[in-house]
Amino acid sequence: MSVEILDKAIRRVPDFPKPGILFYDITGVFVNPEAFRYCIDKMAELYENSVIDAIAGIESRGFLLAAPLAERLGLPLVLIRKKGKLPGETYSCKYALEYGTAEIEVHKSDIQPGKKYLVVDDLIATGGTFAAAKSLVEAGGAEVFEFFGIIGLPELNYEKALAPVKVTTLINYNGK
Repeated sequence: MSVEILDKAIRRVPDFPKPGILFYDITGVFVNPEAFRYCIDKMAELYENSVIDAIAGIESRGFLLAAPLAERLGLPLVLIRKKGKLPGETYSCKYALEYGTAEIEVHKSDIQPGKKYLVVDDLIATGGTFAAAKSLVEAGGAEVFEFFGIIGLPELNYEKALAPVKVTTLINYNGK
């Protein structure tokens, strides 16, 4: 299988969530078992020999990618959720999105000092969500090993925003 199966499964939705935005919709990957398998297989291949202690998935589509990867690699899965969704004590971080603001949290007990976390989501645009996730991991005394997204929008300069942490994507798109 090649990246073409992934490209064909990703829907392009113009003017969503507002005019001028071209939204790359990954839900087409989840309804296509071959494309979804391609993603999980590539992720496992990328990280099977890495020294990481846990996978942190960002709500909500990041959960769908991080969970099978964590299971396949035999690693703990940490959920990074929208504010107010976790019942225990949390670390919290507010951040700017391309078209608004948000706040995410993680259970304090899920971040172990000195451990390395792979942070996973579906798409990397400006890097704001990933930078906030990094703040949560670091608040617990741990570090982000790497950021991973299925889709990357490199012209929005996420690599600069997330440096020096490595960023890996399976497919990149340019243009709005």
